[in-house]
Parts: sequence; C-alpha cells; structure tokens
Amino acid sequence: MADTSQFLPAAAARRPLLVGVDVGGTNIKIGIVDDGGRPVAYRSIPTHEERGPADAADRIGAAVRSLVDESGLHQGDVARVGLATPGPMDLKAGMLLGPGNLPHWHNSPIRDLVSRACGYPVTYVNDANAAAYGEYWAGAGREYRSMVLFTMGTGIGGGIIVEEMLIEGVHSCGGELGHIIIDCHPEAPINSLGIRGTLEGYCGAYALIRRAEEALAHGGPSALRARIERGEELTPKMIAEEGERGDQLCLDLIMETARYMAIGLVTAVHSIDPESVVIGGAMTFGGDGNPLGERFMARIREEATGRMIHSLRGNIHIDFAHLGGDAGYIGAAGWARREYLLAATAR
Repeated sequence: MADTSQFLPAAAARRPLLVGVDVGGTNIKIGIVDDGGRPVAYRSIPTHEERGPADAADRIGAAVRSLVDESGLHQGDVARVGLATPGPMDLKAGMLLGPGNLPHWHNSPIRDLVSRACGYPVTYVNDANAAAYGEYWAGAGREYRSMVLFTMGTGIGGGIIVEEMLIEGVHSCGGELGHIIIDCHPEAPINSLGIRGTLEGYCGAYALIRRAEEALAHGGPSALRARIERGEELTPKMIAEEGERGDQLCLDLIMETARYMAIGLVTAVHSIDPESVVIGGAMTFGGDGNPLGERFMARIREEATGRMIHSLRGNIHIDFAHLGGDAGYIGAAGWARREYLLAATAR
C-alpha cells in the first residue's frame, strides 16, 4: 500500500502532473504523480471485477476527479492518464483481450472507457511493463540506462527498458519473461497459460506450492507438515516463515527457486545486455534487508554469475526493486508522461 506520508504537497510538485492507474483483480491503485516520478496523491478502490469494465472505468473517473479536487488542484493541472492492466492486450487498439483474473472484462475497449470517464487522453500499458518503467524512472533502476525487471508473485511478470524505451513488442507481448523456457523435457510442468517448462512454471507461487507438495509427498521432514495437518493452507508465506526458522526443506525450496530464477535471468541478460536487473513482487522471501531475502538474492547472484558470458560477470547490477506495490501506478504515469512529452515536441 502506498505510504502517503512520503507524498509531495501539490504546491511542490513539478509539472506536468500525470495520473497512474494500476488495475488488479482485487483492487485498482490510482495516483497523481509529478514530473519527477514523485507521488502527490493516492487512492485504492475495489475492482469489483464482476461488474465489468464500464463500471470500473466510471469509478476510476470519479476517483481521479476526487483526488484532483482534494489535492487543491484543477482538472487542467493533469496532462494525461496512464492505465496499466494485466494482459493479454492489444495496446494499439486499447483493447483488453483475455486476462485470467478479469474474466468479465474480456475483449473490452478499456483505454477508451477510462479516457471517456476521466476526461483525459489515456496511455495504455501492460501492468508488469508499467512496474518495470516505474522502477526504471523512479526506483531501483533510476541510475541506469537499461534495466530488466522480474516480478515474483502468483506468476512471474517482467519488463525491459533500453535507453528510455519500454519493449512492448509488435503483438503487445514484449517482456513476458515469465514464459522464458528453462526446461525442455516433455514432463516439465505446465504454467498458467498451458506452456511447458517455463520460468513461471517453476518459480510462480503456484509452482513453489507444487514443488513443496511433491517434496512432502516424498517424505521430507518439515514443520510444514504439522501446520497443514492443523488445517492451515500451504502458501509461499508459510514456506518463508518456516525457512526463516531454519526448516531445511523450506530453505531448499527457496534456494531452488533462486536457482531457477537465475537461469531465467541469465537468458534475459544474454538477450539484452542490460546494466541492471531488478527483482520485485510479493514472493521475494522478505526482500531487501530481511536475512532470508538477502540469502535468496545472494543465491540468485551466485547462480546467475556462474552462467554468464565472462565479459558480463561483475558488470550486471542485480538487486531488489524499491517501489513495492507503488511501481505499477507510478510507471503507468511515467509512460503517459513520455507520450505527453513526445506529443508536445511534435506540435
């Protein structure tokens, strides 16, 4: 959740001001962001997925107007809106095609719905790409000219930025790093899109749970077993908790996840040769500053470095993301800013 204590007063915000909207299956994050990537105001509203995209667009529009008013701004102070949703999508047409977590929103003209409801032009972007651009513009990648982001959660998202350009692809599928193939065996696990042997199929939350269940089924001793027998649900959080307590099976699973992540990371590095690779999301085992999270990151660096071309070893900065859950709406605003500035230059 956004830390509103860190927000700028509107009077101190550098123009132009942008609005970023990050649509998730449960909540929609909406923020006003200044020209330097600093949040000015923030609100989260429920998605109410079952009501459909038109209802959500109307509520987004109302929230944007309310945020502007409450910040002491005028509607004309906002230059543009950036809208981030999960894919698949057709960015050029502004169409949301068939996201798994928004089943009532399939084949909807989401960009134009939000534009009409807000009264601003809208720049449309994939949510993982938006998070990547947020980190690049205002977070862990701001010192670098090129960056790759991996987000670890239910699935594995990704984003690639090279020299200010977000790699979106001809078919709006650029940066789909979770679907990198890391295992070509015919018995490799199938991921959420039915693709076999992917990074997500080994490192997504559901994949970690599957690997934990397999290890327990083979008789591995673990504190997980007693918790499951008490009726608790097996989750990545439970695995992280027991890993922090020293449970060896959990630690093995977490370090195995780091190794798989490293394999996917190296594939991205060898394809793009970026200055920085950033890893974020809810499944980083405590992340930056947490002993288990730091151990997880150290294993990723170790496993990745040993697989890289020699000239790249020691030259790729690998670290945790900085913006947390704010990255999506900040990045959506940032990508809208870029489109606004390009249009202004062309006039």
